[in-house]
Amino acid sequence: MLRSMLELEPDLKVLGVAADGREAIRLASQLRPEVVIMDIAMPRLNGLEATRQIVRLLPDTRVVILSAHGDDAYRSRAAEAGAAAYLLKTITLEGLCETIRKVKSHGWAGRPGAQPAERVSEMPQAKVESPFGGLTSREVEVLQLIAEGYPNKAIAAHLGITLKTVGNHREHLMAKLDIHDAASLTRYAIREGIIQSGGLGELLG
Repeated sequence: MLRSMLELEPDLKVLGVAADGREAIRLASQLRPEVVIMDIAMPRLNGLEATRQIVRLLPDTRVVILSAHGDDAYRSRAAEAGAAAYLLKTITLEGLCETIRKVKSHGWAGRPGAQPAERVSEMPQAKVESPFGGLTSREVEVLQLIAEGYPNKAIAAHLGITLKTVGNHREHLMAKLDIHDAASLTRYAIREGIIQSGGLGELLG
């Protein structure tokens, strides 16, 4: 639905749509869009980690994150991941398009004084504390797949690593979080917004 609405804008072209975070990275690498609209809740790889990897791979591509979370913790995590803007999902189509155009032109978007539900936040440049209990990007990837119910063998296949490496990451993230069973890891992942139902990624030229 978002794609069809964006394609009504004469100066915006949707190059592709990703069903999960890993596909978003693959399509971004292939299509090299100017802007990626990233849902913070993406299956297989959440939007924050996908943003981090896209920004690292494609420094000229700007990522606009859409989220249901309006608290500062998520905004800080988006900033740390390298997002150019952070929008609440309640933003109007007009507000979203305005942000996309600003990000394309200036690399960031800011609209001081806007209502909280439509606020566009300029991403701060200051380094913020590492999110998710200090987990590395790979540990967050493993955590998400565990929380989504993937066994170690499937996680190894998804990430292209060995079973032993999956086990090592699992041990490390459990030690860092002081969580020692899959059910509790899943509850943590849901609470922190690492996994959620739904999710999409739009790539614009």
